[in-house]
Amino acid sequence: MSHIAIAIPGLDRIAGAERQAMLLAEGLRRRGWRVTMVALSGEGSAAAGELAQEGVAFLSLGMRKGIADPRGWMRFQRWLRRERPDVLHAHLPHAAWFVRWSGLAAQASLVPVPLIVDTLHSTATGKPCRRFGYVTSRWLTDHVTAVSEAAAEAHLAAGMVSPERLAVVPNGIDVDRWRPDAESRAETRKELGCGDEFVWLAVGRLEPVKDYPALLSAFARLPEAARLLILGAGALDAELQQRTRALGLATRVRFAGFCSNPRRFMQAADGFVLASRIEGLPMVLLEAGACGLPAVATDVAGTREAIVHGETGWLAPAADPDGLAATMLRLMKTPAGDRRALGENARQFVANRFGLAAVLDRWEQLYTELLEQRRSRRRTGRSAWASLSRRSAPSA
Repeated sequence: MSHIAIAIPGLDRIAGAERQAMLLAEGLRRRGWRVTMVALSGEGSAAAGELAQEGVAFLSLGMRKGIADPRGWMRFQRWLRRERPDVLHAHLPHAAWFVRWSGLAAQASLVPVPLIVDTLHSTATGKPCRRFGYVTSRWLTDHVTAVSEAAAEAHLAAGMVSPERLAVVPNGIDVDRWRPDAESRAETRKELGCGDEFVWLAVGRLEPVKDYPALLSAFARLPEAARLLILGAGALDAELQQRTRALGLATRVRFAGFCSNPRRFMQAADGFVLASRIEGLPMVLLEAGACGLPAVATDVAGTREAIVHGETGWLAPAADPDGLAATMLRLMKTPAGDRRALGENARQFVANRFGLAAVLDRWEQLYTELLEQRRSRRRTGRSAWASLSRRSAPSA
């Protein structure tokens, strides 16, 4: 049974990349792989408990100074020597760099180096230091995957990945868990105090890239009966709440804080909205679609691969509150039956393209192919060395 270690910067706060890494870990474990989730920092106790229920081991390296903390490196090297995983699969930049250079350190210590894979979750290539980190360590990874064509193209254009080592494997979602539920909808709307109001839902960290100021400005242009529920936490929390009051929206907008599982809110809402400036392949759009919730999202690379404009939801111009408001109003004015049809189309689209079973098939195929290629290279290398030894041996 092959052993896969999935590395992530931390699991104390679960966003799209973290949820995807956990889904991958749990799904592979159910298929018979031995899986360990490795967090560079934090305790991630809630996530660790969920993983344990699925038979996934959890290791926190307790790094307190980012990847510069030497204690984490030493802990991980000891773990590598003891456990000897077959695959190290990293998600997000810090984990990718950590895993790449850990492989080199293991090799220097004569520890068997696992197959190294890392995944790109965004179209953003970051500041020069991030690009430098990827370029200088590019030779240390066996393969890189991207969650979307857009993410792959952005990193190829920046020279951060080698085309011959790059593949696109999309995010996956368990559509049996994320589904419409009329009973949950009624209970949650009652809990929220919603009657016939049109309830918009936004989910995501309160950071500049999500452009909540544009969303709030757009929402202020909608009819009084509309309500907006925001699930998320982040650096802009106080600023956004102040902006909400300044726009006179205090009674219409609710900030509910971080929510590790927004499923019941997606089942209760009437429309989903995402105002991001940059995305890779938004898990929240896949989750909303699986719940039959039509969405309005900004027309940026990444979201275009999660929404079929006019069929599963609508795309609106980015950084344009007027355009976003007009598109949101269009969904609100759509007859209920047509909105349900949009939601049904969204669920079918997500199931066909991003169903977890098919995505897990692709991961298993990729791991298996890469491991076999590595074994083949080693056999070829041993054969060549043996042949050379025979030719150089002195004659009797």
